[in-house]
Amino acid sequence: MTIDTDRLLDWEFPVTEHTCSARDAMLYALGVGLGTDPSDGTELTYLYECDLAVLPTMAAVIGHPGPWYADPGTGIDWVHVVHGEQSLQIHRPLVADSTMRCYTRVVDVEDKGEGRGALVRWQRRLVGAETGEPVATADSTLFCRKDGGFGGPSRPKRALAAWPQGEPTGSVRQRISPRAGLIYRLSGDYNPVHVDPKVAVDAGFDRPILHGLCTFAHATWAVLREVADGDASALVSVAARFKAPVYPGQDLRTDIWRDGTTIRFRSFVGADTLVLDSGRIELREVEAHQ
Repeated sequence: MTIDTDRLLDWEFPVTEHTCSARDAMLYALGVGLGTDPSDGTELTYLYECDLAVLPTMAAVIGHPGPWYADPGTGIDWVHVVHGEQSLQIHRPLVADSTMRCYTRVVDVEDKGEGRGALVRWQRRLVGAETGEPVATADSTLFCRKDGGFGGPSRPKRALAAWPQGEPTGSVRQRISPRAGLIYRLSGDYNPVHVDPKVAVDAGFDRPILHGLCTFAHATWAVLREVADGDASALVSVAARFKAPVYPGQDLRTDIWRDGTTIRFRSFVGADTLVLDSGRIELREVEAHQ
């Protein structure tokens, strides 16, 4: 089983339509950790159908094609695939009970070399089903740990933006529910590595790991709660690199460096194990709170 670059770049994804129901939005919010305090009015905004708001990171799962890379035709050793990077641009707020059309494509394939794996970058665009207006764009990178050396193109190493100097301006701790993966998967990502102990062990983990996008959403919410009073409509974009798996039941610490409407963040578990790196959030000017 070997990756064929041209075949992956031409991989056909069906154009799908998805209606984001109020129930979907509330289930997603529960899956990414909201609701531990039912009397918390800020979180209730995303959990109660009365004037319901939708968390913007839900755009990363709406119309998600699932583990498409498990198709034998991709040539990918899917059991050893992990999420490498994620970015999300919000063009307009998500609205409950609205229907969106989803367009998905592979945009790049990188061969890091024998024993070093491969990177497959793919993109999903959400547009209004009736208007065609852009809603969100999600860019994802798969790190295919066992697939390097297939003779595909390599890429120059990308330089990372300089990290802010000094101590973080804020830090947020969250307890990841032991049931987080079981709830989150109901929003559309049914990869068994997040629920089946045998598959997780075969993939090299001690037990089922949390979805990378669930960790991503936990950290994004931590930042929005800390610097924007929990107003998720403030989010313009968010991006981060995945460095290590998170297990349900762990505590997540997100350190925040703020510079106006630009937020940099990193997330850790345990004794300072880095799990999200190079985090960057852009906020709307009018929504950035002091």
